Amino acid sequence: MTRWIAFDNAADVAAAVADTIEESSNHTIRQNGCFRIVLAGGITPLICYRMLAGRNLEFDKWQVFYGDERCLPEQDSERNHQMVMATGLIDRVPQHFIIPAELGPFNGAESYRSVIESAMPFDMVLLGMGEDGHTASLFPGLGWDQPSTGASVIAVQDSPKPPADRISLSLSCLQNCVQMVVIVTGEGKRKAVQQWLEGEPLPVARVANIEQASVYIEGELMGQANVN
Repeated sequence: MTRWIAFDNAADVAAAVADTIEESSNHTIRQNGCFRIVLAGGITPLICYRMLAGRNLEFDKWQVFYGDERCLPEQDSERNHQMVMATGLIDRVPQHFIIPAELGPFNGAESYRSVIESAMPFDMVLLGMGEDGHTASLFPGLGWDQPSTGASVIAVQDSPKPPADRISLSLSCLQNCVQMVVIVTGEGKRKAVQQWLEGEPLPVARVANIEQASVYIEGELMGQANVN
């Protein structure tokens, strides 16, 4: 179901994602009057956001949300929303909804649910992929896919990457979108990409297993795979 689109390098991936967001934003605003987007963290997405910040878009009609956040103080530079703000994009977006992860994983998740649930379905969800195949803060083996975690926003504890406490949108919440773009760049992702292509149930593979999902990837990470 997932569509794979290969590019020569990470810069080309970032540019293509920025173009896709611009096109989706323009189309959706014409149709619905607003554009609801969920942002991802990561080096290539941040490059993409810097590109967008310099474009003439109707940012006053955007609503920006986040796929996950680290439970750190609000002003901590390792918070996803702080890294996005440093790109200049948020200076242009009045409607910016951060995850209150400084409240802790459970209180922060509960607080963000009311924000998220009134915004779904999203027009676009951006995701990255970690070297272990995680996406947002849905890590392998943490039980986020159990029936008891059916909430739209979930508390994450014991993350294998610091900090251990995080907040993430759930699988079903991330999938509740018109369009999903998964951004995959960097040599360290090669093994996870091959596992994904071979059918292993990585978190990112499960989240992106919807017809409206596309993977924008550096082509060399795919090896000799032939994927439509």
